[in-house]
Amino acid sequence: MTIEIRYSVLSPVGQKLVNKTASPPPSTAKRLATLENKRVYLVDTGFGGSYRFMQQLQNWFNQNMPSVVTIRKRKPGNVFMDDRNELWEEIKAKGDAAVVGVGG
Repeated sequence: MTIEIRYSVLSPVGQKLVNKTASPPPSTAKRLATLENKRVYLVDTGFGGSYRFMQQLQNWFNQNMPSVVTIRKRKPGNVFMDDRNELWEEIKAKGDAAVVGVGG
């Protein structure tokens, strides 16, 4: 008896396009060459532990990359839905980068 093993590998970039005429998935943001002298938003999603994680990440930046300005923000609404655009618009207008994180 032969057992056939199959694997599926999914791309982290986006979903597979089934319909060839469908729009491609959005691309990820381009990486900055450096974070030196940049403004980085640390977004707490409200998931358990994310507040503490973002505090620790901010402390790390303060100790290891003091030229980086960090701004901690809490994502408004429910952790899994109820997304509002005000925060994302602020980050686009005033920030150079963002870390959107969860804890656990």
